[in-house]
Amino acid sequence: MNLSITRIHMGPARCAADLTDGSERGEYVSQDYILHTLGRPMRAVNLMYCYYPLDKTFPMRARHAFADRVVSFQWDYPYDDYFPYTGGLNGSRNGPVFRQIQDIRRHGQDVILTLTCDPHVTDDHLIAIAQDLRPYGRLMLRLNHEATGGWFSFNKRASFEEVAAFFVHASEVIRAHAPNVRTVICIGGIEDPESQEMVREQAFACTVRAADIWSVDKYLALHWGWPYDIAEKGGHSHRRDSSRNVYNLTKRSFYRFKALNGGKPKPMTMGEFNADGDVTGPYGQCEMIEEFLRLLKNDPENWLTAINFYQFRDRGRLGLETEDPSNPECGIAQPVMRTFRKWIRDDLFRPTLTSCGDASLPATLRWGSAEDAEGLAIRLHFEGNPHYCELTFRDEGNYMLELHGRWFYKAPQTRFVDLMPAFFEKPLTAPCDLTLKLFAPPASGRNDPEQPDGLMNSFAEIESLPDIRIEYAPVEESCD
Repeated sequence: MNLSITRIHMGPARCAADLTDGSERGEYVSQDYILHTLGRPMRAVNLMYCYYPLDKTFPMRARHAFADRVVSFQWDYPYDDYFPYTGGLNGSRNGPVFRQIQDIRRHGQDVILTLTCDPHVTDDHLIAIAQDLRPYGRLMLRLNHEATGGWFSFNKRASFEEVAAFFVHASEVIRAHAPNVRTVICIGGIEDPESQEMVREQAFACTVRAADIWSVDKYLALHWGWPYDIAEKGGHSHRRDSSRNVYNLTKRSFYRFKALNGGKPKPMTMGEFNADGDVTGPYGQCEMIEEFLRLLKNDPENWLTAINFYQFRDRGRLGLETEDPSNPECGIAQPVMRTFRKWIRDDLFRPTLTSCGDASLPATLRWGSAEDAEGLAIRLHFEGNPHYCELTFRDEGNYMLELHGRWFYKAPQTRFVDLMPAFFEKPLTAPCDLTLKLFAPPASGRNDPEQPDGLMNSFAEIESLPDIRIEYAPVEESCD
């Protein structure tokens, strides 16, 4: 087969699609499973961790360390009930958080590490965290999120002014020791339609200037009393807003952050977004998300950089899947899964792909991030809908592949990739040309910061293309 190959560059979408995987409400789900389920990688995957190393019981998870404590609210433990961050000062870099970061990155996605942190830790702790994160490329650190609230432990241990000052200082320390890490400030923004200022503006204006990325967590509906009560009419542990009001408040928050930053914009994200099915039911959840995303798509102003859907699998009703109560390793897809799968294929959320001219082999491919990567495009001709479409590799490359809108992962040890799922939902109805796209994120999930430009990029050499088999009929026809 005579193949035409070109170089391509993958850049940012108009608005990136991010996804939270695991939290106090659900366990981490492997990226292989998520990719098979969604059909495309995310821009970034968000992990939820906590770091309270000055507490005697840490790094035991709060729910286990204080199992005998009577609690009536999710955040009533002495420290936050997230997965414990086991790196840091005198920590280990072999714990679950690092394995998950590596899993995310080898699947062609960036990492958002949400970390609630004791604001009294010393610089030695912050430097150790920075050194932990140096090998992981353009990682985003969302430190002490929802900082204008009062529920997390760090807000119970320090004043709002102290929490803000800690964020500013931590950003400076981490940036000095890990320039690849961008810090994300997550605060309330404008929450009152009648107000011109953000929540606790005087205390937190400094964080808007110090952060690399701005963020607000906005739920169209939320049952914050979960799992200790049931959301019922007349109750006081849940709330439902309108999609339009949440959209307008989030947009106004961006412009207020911009004003506080001397008129200069920075990337703006929704750090957590969903409509809680406990409040809306499964169908209302879809309707509210649909309405919000239509508002964003139809807005001529490109002010929002990314939306993080919270989350993939949830023990409550804040997930694309709910966790099977009889088997926590299984998920039960909700109607919102179809809504999400549809929208992440919309042009609004699709990364840009730009042709960069003819290519020849061997070729060096650069992986910077899900918004800055260099790959190869291979033009394939199809006479019709295939019965077989598959790749056989002779190398040990780590590749992300896309064909006909469907993405596939090839691990280093993998030799065979079946591309037929690309045609199951969208069969071809006439002869056409399609482009197979190939990118090479780091096989270990790690960069080598000691190599030239290794802090921000990883590089892979590809010497040969896979063998491509396309057939249009079964191996054996029916005997009837």
